[in-house]
Amino acid sequence: LVLITGGLGPTDDDLTRQGFAKFFGTELLLQNELLRKIEDFFAKRNLQMPAKNKIQAYIPAGAKALVNNLGTAPGIMAEISGRLFAAMPGVPSEMKQMFEEAVLPELLQLLDGRAVVVKKLRCFGTGESNIAEMLGSLMNRGRNPLINCTASYSVITLHIIATAEDRDKAQRMAERDEKILTELLGELVYGTGRQTLAEVVGEKLAQQNKTIAVAESCTGGTLAKLLTDIPGASGYFTHGWITYSNAAKTSELGVPADLIENYGAVSEQTAAAMARCARKKAGTAFAIGITGIAGPSGGSEQKPVGLVYISVDSANGCETRHFIFSHVRIQAKRRDRDSIRLHAAQTALNMLRLKLQI
Repeated sequence: LVLITGGLGPTDDDLTRQGFAKFFGTELLLQNELLRKIEDFFAKRNLQMPAKNKIQAYIPAGAKALVNNLGTAPGIMAEISGRLFAAMPGVPSEMKQMFEEAVLPELLQLLDGRAVVVKKLRCFGTGESNIAEMLGSLMNRGRNPLINCTASYSVITLHIIATAEDRDKAQRMAERDEKILTELLGELVYGTGRQTLAEVVGEKLAQQNKTIAVAESCTGGTLAKLLTDIPGASGYFTHGWITYSNAAKTSELGVPADLIENYGAVSEQTAAAMARCARKKAGTAFAIGITGIAGPSGGSEQKPVGLVYISVDSANGCETRHFIFSHVRIQAKRRDRDSIRLHAAQTALNMLRLKLQI
C-alpha cells in the first residue's frame, strides 16, 4: 500500500500524476468528464478556468480518478502487481475528505472480513520516550491491539488499533486497552479522539461555571486564540491582554514598574504579577500570565531563547513555572518562533487543566 499526498495541482512543479504515469509505464489520458467538473468548479464561482488547470483532468491510463468535492485536484488510484497506490491532494481538508470517502472504503475491502477499531488517547506533559517506557511491552510491534504513538507540539497521541473477526470484539479489545493506558498514564491523559486541550479546558470551565482571562507577552495572543477558537468560549473567556512592552504591562495591567525593573520582564515575578493583575481587573476565577523570549534574537546565557514563565492565578493561589522550549526548534527561524509560542500556550492550557482537576 502506497499513499501519497500533494503534487496534483495545476502548476509546473506539481509532478505526481506524471510520476505515477512514468512509474506505471503508461501515459496520461485526458478525462473529459473530469475536465467538465473542473470547469464547473470555476463557473459556479463566476470565474473562467485558467488554461493550466486542464492538466488536472489528465489521469494515467488504467488508473481511477478519485472525486474531489472541495477543490479542483482529482485523486488517483491504481493497483499494480498486487499493490494499491493512491494519490490525494496536499490541501489537508481535501485530502482528509478524499481519504475518508474514496480511499478508506478500498482499504477496508482488503481486510478480508476482519474489523478494525481505532481509539485515540491524547496526552500532554511528557515526551514520547517517557510514555514508551511507562507502557513497556504494551507498545511491542505485532501486538493486537497495536499501540502507535505520534507527537505534535508536545501533544502525544496514542493510537489503539484493534483487529478482530467482528467489530464488537475489536471494540471490546480497544476499550480494554484504553482503560489500561488511562490508568497507567493518569493525569497525562487529557482527552480522547480529536479533542484539543482548549476544548477540554473549555468544557471543564463551562461545567464548573468558571471564567478565565489571559495576559500575554511573548505568545502574542496565541493562548487567547486557542481558547476562543472553541464555539461557546464567550461563556467562560472574558478578557485578553497582549502587553508586549514593559510600559503596557504597567499601564494596562497595573504591574509595578519597579518590579519589572528589579526582576526583568521575563521573570517569575513579572509572570505572577501579570496573572494576578489580570484576574483582579477582569474579575475572573482564573487568569494566566505568560512572558518569555520567543526568539530568534533577544536571548542571553542567563535567559536563553525559549525561556518562558507561565503563571496561573486563582482564589487558591498563584502557581508560576518556568520552561525552556528551545529543544523544540526546527530549522526555519520563523517556525522556531511560532513553535515556541504554541508550545507555551499549550503548556499554559495544561497547567489550567490540572488546576481544574481534569
